Parts: sequence; structure tokens; C-alpha cells
Amino acid sequence: MSVRFCPLVSGSSGNSTFISNGSTHILIDAGISCKQLVEHIRQLKIEPQSIDAVFITHEHIDHIKGAGVLSRKYNIPVYATPGTWQGIGKTVGDFSEENTKYIYPDKMIVVGDLCVKPFAIPHDTAEPVAYSVFTDNIKMTVATDIGTATDTVKENIYDSDVLLLEANHDINMLKNGSYPWSLKKRILGDRGHLSNVTAGETLSEIMSGRMKYVFLGHLSKENNEPHLAYETVGKILEENRIKVGKDIQLDMASRYSNSMTVEL
Repeated sequence: MSVRFCPLVSGSSGNSTFISNGSTHILIDAGISCKQLVEHIRQLKIEPQSIDAVFITHEHIDHIKGAGVLSRKYNIPVYATPGTWQGIGKTVGDFSEENTKYIYPDKMIVVGDLCVKPFAIPHDTAEPVAYSVFTDNIKMTVATDIGTATDTVKENIYDSDVLLLEANHDINMLKNGSYPWSLKKRILGDRGHLSNVTAGETLSEIMSGRMKYVFLGHLSKENNEPHLAYETVGKILEENRIKVGKDIQLDMASRYSNSMTVEL
């Protein structure tokens, strides 16, 4: 049985990650159109009707855009916190009662052969969460849209075999960019987004011998560059005696196309 982890898209323009253990397939977020999601899923040789569940992190459109159509068209359950459901409202259309599923931070959900644990994150939405997914003694975590790496965040991403971690912005690019100060302040705040530096420092703090692969994701289109995020995080890891390519495989989650599929 092959365990697979693949960021389908990751960035300020849309987010979705595919996770499977061969018999159960789920998505974390569905932030592009249903048509685009189907194309990305089929590139993995999976049909969309085989998706067993979609787990939503929060109600921003780059995480929910295709969730409604995907759920209605293929009869797929969608899981979110009560606060997130309230925030979604009618934004992406109606969900059937049977496919409207409620989750709560730190309460494990079992879907097929996967165990999914939501955990609270600091972001400027109603009740946001990130997710760790467990199967066959393997742990995979998707943690983006995080204003600050709290103890809860660190505890939950620790000992992940595969991790998608936010590296949203370069601080200097953001401060010197065209965004209005109010938006810059929001992004830099405790309920905004992780910078490249904070992502590197967080990884250095929670690295364990178990962690094998890290994707850096949810990059800002205006305030970051993939090479800059990679170099910044890589330098911080090296300064903490964590060798990229030897101790950890570091990769970038692509904005518009499927990233590398990690198989465990």
C-alpha cells in the first residue's frame, strides 16, 4: 500500500493538497475551481469521484473556491470547524446536509483508513485549523496561514514524516512593496502569515530524525520568490547544523501545478 502526499497547488492564488494511503484519498483544502481540481487529481491517476473527503482549513476563497461544486458534483463530504462553516456561508453555494461535516480542534476524525487530526492555528478567520494525517505509522501535516508558530503548532508539526509549511513572504519585500500599510500590518501580525525567516526558525526548532520531506508553500505572488524562500530557509537550517539534502529533503510547493509526489 503506497502512501502519497502531493501539493496540487499552493500559494495566495489557491491551495489544495492530496493525501492517500492507496485505499483512502482526501484533499486538504479546495482553493481552485472544480474543473482545475479535477485536472490536478487526474494527473495523479485518480478519478475525482474516488476522493473520500475534503478537509477545509478556513474560509478564505483561496482555500474553498472549488469545494462546493466538487462536493455537489461528486457527492464528497466536506469537513470544517463550526466557525469555518459559518464563515463559508453561501460563498461557494449550498452543501447537502449529509456532506456538511463538523470537526473540532484536537478531535481525531477517521475517514476510511486515514486518521485526521485538526489543530488550532492563529489566523484572522473564524476558527482556522491545520491538519495532521496518520496512516501506517506515517504522519503527514499541512500547516499554512499561520500568523505565528505557537506551541500548539510546533507540537503538532513535530515528528511529521512529510510537512507542508508556510513560507509566505520575505519581510523586506513585503515592507518595501506596494501593499497598503493596513494589509502589511495584517500579514506581519500574529494572525497573519509566516515569513521565510520564521519558517526556517520553526523548522530548526522542531526538526527530528523522523522528518524526511518538507515543502515550503503558500508563497505570496507579490512578496516572495521561490528561490528566495528556499535559500532563506536552507541557510537557517544549515546554520543550525541541519543539512539540506542529507538530513532533510527541502522542496517548493508549486503555485499552479502538481508538486513532486512523496511516496512512503
